[in-house]
Amino acid sequence: MKIVCRKCLLAEMDLQEVYQSVREYVEALPPDKKADDTEYARRLEICKGCENLADGMCVKCGCYVEARAAKKNADCPDEKDKWK
Repeated sequence: MKIVCRKCLLAEMDLQEVYQSVREYVEALPPDKKADDTEYARRLEICKGCENLADGMCVKCGCYVEARAAKKNADCPDEKDKWK
């Protein structure tokens, strides 16, 4: 898996590579650490309706929401019970 440079500006990155890196991260999560597909989709629907979503990232914590939502025990950084 290619690691995205944390010191680069978006203008300096290939957005397709960033997306691919996030997808590879999600796919590489061990099954016991990964949310099931239904839960993952539910969380992403919540994120899509959130005012803190910007370009696939959460403005509260800076995560890529597709990566955070894939983790079984993750919480929304905005409201702990938002994904419950």
